[in-house]
Amino acid sequence: MAPRQTDAARDETTSRDETDETSARRSAPALTGVDADSGVDAATLQRTVEALSECHDDALSKAVCEGIFDPQQAIDWIGRYKRLLLYERDRSALRAEVPALAGRLRELVSAVPLPAGVEVETVVTRAIARLPEIRTWLSEDVEAAFEGDPAAKSFAEIVVSYPSIKAILVHRIAHELYVQQVPLLPRIMSEHAHDRTGIDIHPGARIGRRFFIDHGTGVVIGETAEIGDGVKLYQGVTLGALSPRHGESARGVKRHPTLEDDVTVYAGAKILGGDTVIGRGSVIGGNVWLIDSVPPGSKVVAEPPRQRVRRRQDGEASAAMQLHWDI
Repeated sequence: MAPRQTDAARDETTSRDETDETSARRSAPALTGVDADSGVDAATLQRTVEALSECHDDALSKAVCEGIFDPQQAIDWIGRYKRLLLYERDRSALRAEVPALAGRLRELVSAVPLPAGVEVETVVTRAIARLPEIRTWLSEDVEAAFEGDPAAKSFAEIVVSYPSIKAILVHRIAHELYVQQVPLLPRIMSEHAHDRTGIDIHPGARIGRRFFIDHGTGVVIGETAEIGDGVKLYQGVTLGALSPRHGESARGVKRHPTLEDDVTVYAGAKILGGDTVIGRGSVIGGNVWLIDSVPPGSKVVAEPPRQRVRRRQDGEASAAMQLHWDI
Protein backbone atom coordinates (compact mmCIF):
# COMPACT_ATOMS: atom_id res chain seq x y z
CA MET A 1 0.00 0.00 0.00
CA ALA A 2 1.47 3.34 -1.12
CA PRO A 3 2.17 5.79 1.66
CA ARG A 4 -0.17 8.76 1.92
CA GLN A 5 1.25 12.15 0.95
CA THR A 6 1.33 14.80 3.58
CA ASP A 7 -0.25 18.18 2.94
CA ALA A 8 3.21 19.74 2.54
CA ALA A 9 4.25 17.08 0.02
CA ARG A 10 1.04 17.58 -1.98
CA ASP A 11 1.59 21.35 -2.04
CA GLU A 12 5.19 20.87 -3.21
CA THR A 13 4.09 18.48 -5.99
CA THR A 14 1.33 20.84 -7.15
CA SER A 15 3.75 23.81 -7.20
CA ARG A 16 6.30 21.84 -9.24
CA ASP A 17 3.63 20.78 -11.77
CA GLU A 18 2.44 24.36 -12.16
CA THR A 19 6.05 25.53 -12.73
CA ASP A 20 6.60 22.86 -15.40
CA GLU A 21 3.34 23.81 -17.10
CA THR A 22 4.27 27.50 -17.11
CA SER A 23 7.69 26.74 -18.60
CA ALA A 24 6.11 24.59 -21.28
CA ARG A 25 3.70 27.36 -22.19
CA ARG A 26 6.55 29.87 -22.47
CA SER A 27 8.67 27.62 -24.69
CA ALA A 28 5.81 26.60 -27.00
CA PRO A 29 4.85 28.92 -29.90
CA ALA A 30 1.85 31.04 -29.03
CA LEU A 31 -1.15 30.23 -31.20
CA THR A 32 -3.68 32.50 -29.55
CA GLY A 33 -3.68 35.84 -27.84
CA VAL A 34 -1.07 38.57 -28.23
CA ASP A 35 2.70 38.24 -27.97
CA ALA A 36 3.66 39.98 -24.73
CA ASP A 37 6.92 41.45 -26.03
CA SER A 38 5.92 42.68 -29.49
CA GLY A 39 2.18 43.17 -29.19
CA VAL A 40 1.62 41.14 -32.38
CA ASP A 41 -1.45 38.92 -32.28
CA ALA A 42 -0.93 35.19 -32.77
CA ALA A 43 -2.83 34.94 -36.06
CA THR A 44 -0.78 37.71 -37.66
CA LEU A 45 2.43 36.18 -36.37
CA GLN A 46 1.49 32.77 -37.74
CA ARG A 47 0.58 34.13 -41.19
CA THR A 48 3.79 36.18 -41.38
CA VAL A 49 6.05 33.29 -40.40
CA GLU A 50 4.39 30.95 -42.88
CA ALA A 51 4.60 33.49 -45.71
CA LEU A 52 8.28 34.29 -45.10
CA SER A 53 9.27 30.64 -44.79
CA GLU A 54 7.65 29.51 -48.03
CA CYS A 55 9.79 29.00 -51.14
CA HIS A 56 8.19 30.51 -54.23
CA ASP A 57 9.35 31.03 -57.78
CA ASP A 58 10.17 34.68 -57.12
CA ALA A 59 13.55 36.41 -57.45
CA LEU A 60 14.37 36.45 -53.73
CA SER A 61 13.64 32.74 -53.33
CA LYS A 62 15.78 31.98 -56.36
CA ALA A 63 18.61 34.05 -54.86
CA VAL A 64 18.49 32.01 -51.67
CA CYS A 65 18.51 28.77 -53.67
CA GLU A 66 21.54 29.98 -55.65
CA GLY A 67 23.35 30.65 -52.39
CA ILE A 68 23.76 33.96 -50.58
CA PHE A 69 27.45 34.66 -50.17
CA ASP A 70 28.63 36.71 -47.20
CA PRO A 71 30.13 39.83 -48.84
CA GLN A 72 32.27 40.63 -45.81
CA GLN A 73 34.53 37.69 -46.63
CA ALA A 74 35.39 39.14 -50.04
CA ILE A 75 35.77 42.62 -48.55
CA ASP A 76 38.27 41.32 -46.00
CA TRP A 77 40.24 39.66 -48.80
CA ILE A 78 40.32 42.92 -50.75
CA GLY A 79 41.80 44.64 -47.69
CA ARG A 80 44.69 42.15 -47.58
CA TYR A 81 45.18 42.41 -51.33
CA LYS A 82 45.37 46.23 -51.17
CA ARG A 83 47.90 46.21 -48.36
CA LEU A 84 50.07 43.70 -50.19
CA LEU A 85 50.15 45.62 -53.48
CA LEU A 86 50.36 49.13 -52.08
CA TYR A 87 52.61 48.84 -49.06
CA GLU A 88 54.35 45.50 -48.57
CA ARG A 89 57.92 45.28 -49.89
CA ASP A 90 59.62 43.01 -47.38
CA ARG A 91 60.47 39.73 -49.13
CA SER A 92 60.11 37.52 -46.08
CA ALA A 93 56.71 39.02 -45.35
CA LEU A 94 55.67 38.56 -48.99
CA ARG A 95 56.74 34.89 -48.95
CA ALA A 96 54.24 34.38 -46.14
CA GLU A 97 51.51 36.76 -47.30
CA VAL A 98 51.22 35.72 -50.96
CA PRO A 99 50.45 32.04 -50.15
CA ALA A 100 48.03 33.20 -47.43
CA LEU A 101 46.30 35.48 -49.93
CA ALA A 102 46.08 32.62 -52.42
CA GLY A 103 44.71 30.24 -49.80
CA ARG A 104 42.00 32.63 -48.75
CA LEU A 105 41.07 33.30 -52.39
CA ARG A 106 40.81 29.55 -52.92
CA GLU A 107 38.28 29.38 -50.08
CA LEU A 108 36.26 32.25 -51.54
CA VAL A 109 36.20 30.84 -55.07
CA SER A 110 35.27 27.41 -53.72
CA ALA A 111 32.25 28.92 -51.97
CA VAL A 112 30.60 30.25 -55.15
CA PRO A 113 28.95 28.18 -57.93
CA LEU A 114 31.49 28.10 -60.76
CA PRO A 115 30.40 27.44 -64.35
CA ALA A 116 31.19 24.08 -65.89
CA GLY A 117 34.82 23.83 -66.91
CA VAL A 118 36.08 26.54 -64.54
CA GLU A 119 38.50 25.09 -61.99
CA VAL A 120 39.24 26.67 -58.61
CA GLU A 121 42.98 26.04 -58.80
CA THR A 122 43.21 27.56 -62.27
CA VAL A 123 41.38 30.70 -61.15
CA VAL A 124 43.59 31.15 -58.09
CA THR A 125 46.85 30.47 -59.93
CA ARG A 126 46.06 32.95 -62.71
CA ALA A 127 44.91 35.63 -60.28
CA ILE A 128 48.03 35.39 -58.14
CA ALA A 129 50.27 35.26 -61.23
CA ARG A 130 48.71 38.54 -62.38
CA LEU A 131 49.64 40.46 -59.22
CA PRO A 132 53.03 41.72 -60.51
CA GLU A 133 51.42 43.03 -63.71
CA ILE A 134 48.57 44.62 -61.77
CA ARG A 135 51.10 46.37 -59.54
CA THR A 136 52.97 47.68 -62.60
CA TRP A 137 49.78 49.03 -64.13
CA LEU A 138 48.74 50.55 -60.82
CA SER A 139 52.09 52.33 -60.58
CA GLU A 140 51.43 53.82 -64.01
CA ASP A 141 47.97 54.90 -62.83
CA VAL A 142 49.61 56.74 -59.92
CA GLU A 143 52.04 58.43 -62.33
CA ALA A 144 49.12 59.48 -64.55
CA ALA A 145 47.40 61.02 -61.54
CA PHE A 146 50.54 62.93 -60.58
CA GLU A 147 50.99 64.23 -64.12
CA GLY A 148 47.33 65.04 -64.59
CA ASP A 149 46.55 66.78 -61.31
CA PRO A 150 48.51 69.94 -60.46
CA ALA A 151 47.13 69.71 -56.90
CA ALA A 152 49.03 66.47 -56.27
CA LYS A 153 52.09 67.11 -54.10
CA SER A 154 53.59 63.61 -54.00
CA PHE A 155 53.13 60.02 -55.07
CA ALA A 156 52.47 59.08 -51.44
CA GLU A 157 49.58 61.55 -51.26
CA ILE A 158 48.00 59.95 -54.32
CA VAL A 159 48.43 56.39 -53.05
CA VAL A 160 46.91 56.97 -49.64
CA SER A 161 44.18 59.50 -50.45
CA TYR A 162 43.03 59.50 -54.08
CA PRO A 163 39.74 57.62 -54.54
CA SER A 164 40.50 56.76 -58.17
CA ILE A 165 43.55 54.74 -57.14
CA LYS A 166 41.51 52.73 -54.65
CA ALA A 167 38.77 52.13 -57.22
CA ILE A 168 41.08 51.07 -60.05
CA LEU A 169 43.14 48.89 -57.70
CA VAL A 170 40.04 46.89 -56.81
CA HIS A 171 38.81 46.89 -60.40
CA ARG A 172 41.95 45.34 -61.81
CA ILE A 173 41.72 42.20 -59.64
CA ALA A 174 37.90 42.07 -59.90
CA HIS A 175 38.22 42.21 -63.69
CA GLU A 176 40.67 39.30 -63.61
CA LEU A 177 38.13 37.17 -61.75
CA TYR A 178 35.34 38.37 -64.04
CA VAL A 179 37.29 37.31 -67.13
CA GLN A 180 37.67 33.85 -65.58
CA GLN A 181 33.86 33.69 -65.16
CA VAL A 182 33.89 33.71 -61.36
CA PRO A 183 30.40 34.75 -60.21
CA LEU A 184 29.45 37.08 -57.32
CA LEU A 185 32.96 37.87 -56.07
CA PRO A 186 33.86 40.48 -58.74
CA ARG A 187 30.61 42.38 -58.18
CA ILE A 188 30.99 42.30 -54.41
CA MET A 189 34.49 43.73 -54.79
CA SER A 190 33.49 46.45 -57.25
CA GLU A 191 30.47 47.49 -55.18
CA HIS A 192 32.67 47.71 -52.10
CA ALA A 193 34.96 50.09 -54.00
CA HIS A 194 31.89 52.00 -55.20
CA ASP A 195 30.67 52.35 -51.63
CA ARG A 196 34.06 53.60 -50.42
CA THR A 197 34.95 55.93 -53.31
CA GLY A 198 31.76 56.97 -55.09
CA ILE A 199 33.22 55.52 -58.32
CA ASP A 200 31.11 52.78 -59.94
CA ILE A 201 33.16 50.55 -62.26
CA HIS A 202 31.63 47.29 -63.39
CA PRO A 203 34.21 44.48 -63.19
CA GLY A 204 33.56 43.63 -66.83
CA ALA A 205 34.85 46.98 -68.11
CA ARG A 206 38.14 46.80 -70.00
CA ILE A 207 40.47 49.58 -68.88
CA GLY A 208 43.92 50.30 -70.31
CA ARG A 209 47.07 51.66 -68.74
CA ARG A 210 47.78 55.11 -67.24
CA PHE A 211 44.11 55.60 -66.32
CA PHE A 212 43.13 58.53 -64.12
CA ILE A 213 39.81 59.75 -62.73
CA ASP A 214 40.13 63.23 -61.25
CA HIS A 215 37.93 63.73 -58.14
CA GLY A 216 35.85 60.70 -59.11
CA THR A 217 32.52 61.19 -57.37
CA GLY A 218 29.63 59.99 -59.51
CA VAL A 219 31.66 58.31 -62.26
CA VAL A 220 29.88 55.29 -63.78
CA ILE A 221 31.61 52.85 -66.15
CA GLY A 222 29.41 50.07 -67.53
CA GLU A 223 30.09 46.39 -68.03
CA THR A 224 31.03 46.41 -71.71
CA ALA A 225 32.85 49.75 -71.78
CA GLU A 226 36.32 49.73 -73.33
CA ILE A 227 38.88 52.34 -72.32
CA GLY A 228 42.25 52.72 -74.02
CA ASP A 229 45.57 53.90 -72.63
CA GLY A 230 46.14 57.37 -71.21
CA VAL A 231 42.45 58.20 -70.69
CA LYS A 232 41.39 60.82 -68.15
CA LEU A 233 37.89 61.25 -66.75
CA TYR A 234 36.46 63.87 -64.42
CA GLN A 235 33.72 63.57 -61.82
CA GLY A 236 30.19 62.73 -62.86
CA VAL A 237 31.12 61.09 -66.17
CA THR A 238 28.91 58.23 -67.32
CA LEU A 239 30.00 55.60 -69.83
CA GLY A 240 26.61 53.99 -70.01
CA ALA A 241 24.08 52.08 -72.08
CA LEU A 242 20.95 53.13 -73.86
CA SER A 243 18.17 51.66 -71.75
CA PRO A 244 16.68 48.52 -73.38
CA ARG A 245 13.03 47.61 -72.94
CA HIS A 246 13.98 44.01 -72.23
CA GLY A 247 17.29 43.76 -70.39
CA GLU A 248 17.63 40.00 -70.76
CA SER A 249 17.86 40.27 -74.55
CA ALA A 250 20.88 42.60 -74.23
CA ARG A 251 22.97 40.33 -72.00
CA GLY A 252 26.27 39.48 -73.62
CA VAL A 253 25.88 42.32 -76.14
CA LYS A 254 28.18 45.36 -76.16
CA ARG A 255 26.07 48.13 -74.68
CA HIS A 256 28.62 50.69 -73.49
CA PRO A 257 30.95 53.03 -75.40
CA THR A 258 34.57 52.69 -76.43
CA LEU A 259 37.13 55.38 -75.59
CA GLU A 260 40.32 55.12 -77.62
CA ASP A 261 43.76 56.16 -76.34
CA ASP A 262 44.43 59.62 -74.84
CA VAL A 263 40.79 60.71 -74.58
CA THR A 264 39.77 63.30 -71.98
CA VAL A 265 36.17 63.52 -70.76
CA TYR A 266 35.18 66.48 -68.59
CA ALA A 267 32.76 66.61 -65.68
CA GLY A 268 29.18 65.53 -66.15
CA ALA A 269 29.50 64.20 -69.69
CA LYS A 270 27.25 61.26 -70.63
CA ILE A 271 28.50 58.94 -73.38
CA LEU A 272 26.06 56.15 -74.16
CA GLY A 273 25.69 53.14 -76.42
CA GLY A 274 27.71 50.14 -77.51
CA ASP A 275 28.27 51.51 -81.00
CA THR A 276 29.62 54.83 -79.77
CA VAL A 277 33.37 55.22 -80.29
CA ILE A 278 35.34 58.25 -79.13
CA GLY A 279 38.35 58.57 -81.42
CA ARG A 280 41.89 58.78 -80.16
CA GLY A 281 42.98 62.09 -78.65
CA SER A 282 39.47 63.53 -78.52
CA VAL A 283 38.24 65.92 -75.83
CA ILE A 284 34.63 65.69 -74.63
CA GLY A 285 33.45 68.81 -72.84
CA GLY A 286 31.48 69.02 -69.61
CA ASN A 287 27.79 68.07 -69.57
CA VAL A 288 27.86 66.75 -73.13
CA TRP A 289 25.21 64.15 -74.05
CA LEU A 290 26.72 61.91 -76.71
CA ILE A 291 25.28 58.83 -78.43
CA ASP A 292 27.19 59.09 -81.71
CA SER A 293 30.80 58.27 -82.53
CA VAL A 294 33.34 61.03 -83.11
CA PRO A 295 36.56 60.75 -85.16
CA PRO A 296 40.06 60.97 -83.68
CA GLY A 297 41.15 64.40 -82.53
CA SER A 298 37.62 65.71 -82.07
CA LYS A 299 36.54 68.36 -79.60
CA VAL A 300 32.90 68.10 -78.51
CA VAL A 301 31.32 70.85 -76.44
CA ALA A 302 27.76 71.43 -75.33
CA GLU A 303 26.07 74.60 -76.54
CA PRO A 304 26.46 77.05 -73.65
CA PRO A 305 23.25 78.08 -71.91
CA ARG A 306 22.00 81.65 -72.28
CA GLN A 307 22.40 83.74 -69.16
CA ARG A 308 19.76 86.35 -68.35
CA VAL A 309 20.71 89.36 -66.24
CA ARG A 310 17.90 91.60 -64.95
CA ARG A 311 18.28 94.87 -63.05
CA ARG A 312 16.38 95.25 -59.79
CA GLN A 313 13.27 97.38 -60.12
CA ASP A 314 12.03 99.97 -57.68
CA GLY A 315 10.13 98.44 -54.79
CA GLU A 316 11.99 95.11 -54.88
CA ALA A 317 13.96 93.91 -51.89
CA SER A 318 17.33 95.54 -51.66
CA ALA A 319 20.45 93.54 -52.28
CA ALA A 320 21.39 93.86 -48.62
CA MET A 321 18.26 91.94 -47.65
CA GLN A 322 18.93 89.01 -50.00
CA LEU A 323 21.02 85.94 -49.37
CA HIS A 324 24.51 85.90 -50.86
CA TRP A 325 26.23 82.67 -51.86
CA ASP A 326 30.00 82.48 -52.10
CA ILE A 327 30.89 79.91 -54.72
